[in-house]
Amino acid sequence: MSNVGLIIEERAADIGNFLVGRLLPFREKRAVGPFVFIDHMGPALMKDYQNLDVPPHPHIGLSTLTYLFEGAIMHRDSIGTELEIQPGAVNWMTAGKGVVHSERTPEYLRNTEKSLHGLQIWVALPKAFEDIDPTFTHVEAKDIPAWEQEGVSMKLIAGEAFGRKSPVPVYSPLYFIEIKSTKDTVLHIGKDLFGESAMYILEGSIISDGNTYGDKQILIAKESQLCQFEMTANTTVYIFGGEPFPEEHFIFWNFVHSDRSVIETAKQNWIDQKFPKVPNETDYVPLPQPPFNKK
Repeated sequence: MSNVGLIIEERAADIGNFLVGRLLPFREKRAVGPFVFIDHMGPALMKDYQNLDVPPHPHIGLSTLTYLFEGAIMHRDSIGTELEIQPGAVNWMTAGKGVVHSERTPEYLRNTEKSLHGLQIWVALPKAFEDIDPTFTHVEAKDIPAWEQEGVSMKLIAGEAFGRKSPVPVYSPLYFIEIKSTKDTVLHIGKDLFGESAMYILEGSIISDGNTYGDKQILIAKESQLCQFEMTANTTVYIFGGEPFPEEHFIFWNFVHSDRSVIETAKQNWIDQKFPKVPNETDYVPLPQPPFNKK
């Protein structure tokens, strides 16, 4: 990676039963292209009495991307979706004007030891799509474009790059790419990327401009594009980015929008329980109170 402009260290955040590593937003970098939020979940080994239980909570103005390395999550939403995500598949939920969902350990795993490890990502919607009707798309692992290039294994999880297109239905020009190495390898991929770019090192390390960067770091490219870097053996990185929006997007809790008044309305609607309901679920996550709102 050429000209690293910012290094973001993973920060622990408590979501209930276990800690996640918060990667975005960061005080010095609120977004990379349309990507506004990334959480690294786990790896967590849960006992037979421990389970993931995130009750119904709302979103507006964004798409969520869930990508697991280990484990399983049962997704239920107010559109009527009830679907289990497993490693390598993609859950892509577009909130638009408003959606509510829960995330829980599937029933068949709730009384056994289990592991959970993955990424949860928010992609802001461009202004023209912020208030569309909510949708949900599940893409199986076998349908994600995968190939070998320059001695590494690559997957295009979302967006377009390298002359390929993921079936995940994105709303703006972006890319989210997995790269895995089995040996020391030098990559030259700058010509295949666009907009703002960043890299998350899940495991292993990379070398750029004589500097070595290790796992649990996000590297933001100074000149908006990744160019050349060396991956050491047995390294996994995620490269993400795309075209930034011309207007600022604001974030409060699970709400993302270019109009602050829409976020204020969403806050009150959640307090008043005016959002659509998740079928067969009655509990919910209450609206956080300040100082949660930092922007």
